Amino acid sequence: MTIDTQLAGDIVARCLKRGATAVEVIAREETEFSVSVRLGEIDTLTEADSSALGLRVLVDGRQASVSTSDYRGPSIDALIDEALTLARATSVDESADLPEASAMATEFPDLELYDPAIAALSADARIDMALRAEAAARDEDPRITNFDRGGLGTTVGRTVFANSLGFAGSYDSTMISISAIPVATDGDQMQRDSWYDRRRTLAELETPESIGQRAARRTLRRLGARKAESCEVPIVFEPMIARDLLGTIFSACSGESIFRKASLFADHLGERVGAAGLNVIDDGRIRRGIGSRPFDGEGLPTRRTVVIRDGVLESFLLNTYTGRKLGMRSTGNATRGLVGQASVGTGNLFVEPGVQGPDAILRSVKRGFLVTELMGFGVNIVNGDYSRGAAGLWIEDGEIAYPVEEVTIAGNLKDMLAGIEMVGSDLEFRGRLAAPTLRIAKMAVSGR
Repeated sequence: MTIDTQLAGDIVARCLKRGATAVEVIAREETEFSVSVRLGEIDTLTEADSSALGLRVLVDGRQASVSTSDYRGPSIDALIDEALTLARATSVDESADLPEASAMATEFPDLELYDPAIAALSADARIDMALRAEAAARDEDPRITNFDRGGLGTTVGRTVFANSLGFAGSYDSTMISISAIPVATDGDQMQRDSWYDRRRTLAELETPESIGQRAARRTLRRLGARKAESCEVPIVFEPMIARDLLGTIFSACSGESIFRKASLFADHLGERVGAAGLNVIDDGRIRRGIGSRPFDGEGLPTRRTVVIRDGVLESFLLNTYTGRKLGMRSTGNATRGLVGQASVGTGNLFVEPGVQGPDAILRSVKRGFLVTELMGFGVNIVNGDYSRGAAGLWIEDGEIAYPVEEVTIAGNLKDMLAGIEMVGSDLEFRGRLAAPTLRIAKMAVSGR
């Protein structure tokens, strides 16, 4: 590693000395490994080190940002000069200033984001894990005849952030993910599905064999898929699809959508937006969470924020800029790239689990549709219109009747959230967003 808080702080000081009124420095260094496999052979293999630094300066409300991967003294001097020149040529944005100094994070809890076991994995061991997942899927059933990608990836990195308010912090992190995407053949029909896991620590990762087996079973259950009849029925979103719905909720409660009045949640803070029993929480401090970090992209402490409590919209998710636009305070949800202002992102955003298991939810459905895949992007977060291509499993008398494909589900996000009748107990984190099985009272299914 070549960047630390001392160097970042030194760059801040040099910017102030040359006329900047506020400064932010962000640096990221990563070692990424990726292997994809197919039919027992390595398809692609990459390993790359990257290191880059972003600089954002303000001069009396005028801002600019630049980046570099060259940390040598003369290059940093040139970078600072470029940033200041650009800033002086821009217009003033009073909301673009840094947060208040008193709001900066002062404690950096160990959230167990770094696992030396991942960093120590040899290339051969990583390749072997990817091949084992594929082999387990292939061995599950002779109808598994091919694969559409699948493999393993790891990231080992460090993030450093400093600003002119005296803040300087850093944290190390690791990530490992593994996936299998089998293709099943039965006569002239082919189907594919997938399974994956992503974790901060090697010990918590599902075994390659279990990932391959689950991917195969999900693929095999889709054989014989057909269109369903057009109707209005209860809809069950399995966790992976409920997570997609949660992503739409995030878009609607993000401060960037709210202050632009581009969200159906705008002006509805404190009002009911979902069914009783629906609780949506963002928590940036879950140990080993994919979305966890000790401070956000502006140096503010991350925290737990209840977004929806028992169906009532309790909070938006904000960074400093959107908070100022709305006359509110940041919720510690700033995220940033190397250049530009911080945007709004999630910590670990999840739907709080209920008490019913997924099997109990299925048994509660007389006739309905279990959605296991969505296609397209037909969601309007301004008026709530929702229309997506879908595939999954048809439910009759609480049992899976047959697989379904080439249908569309449609409704309105307001009605969908108000119509959540059951929340499953099967919450599992495999990324920043997580949700259990959800049953929605009814949606339109367009098929044959």
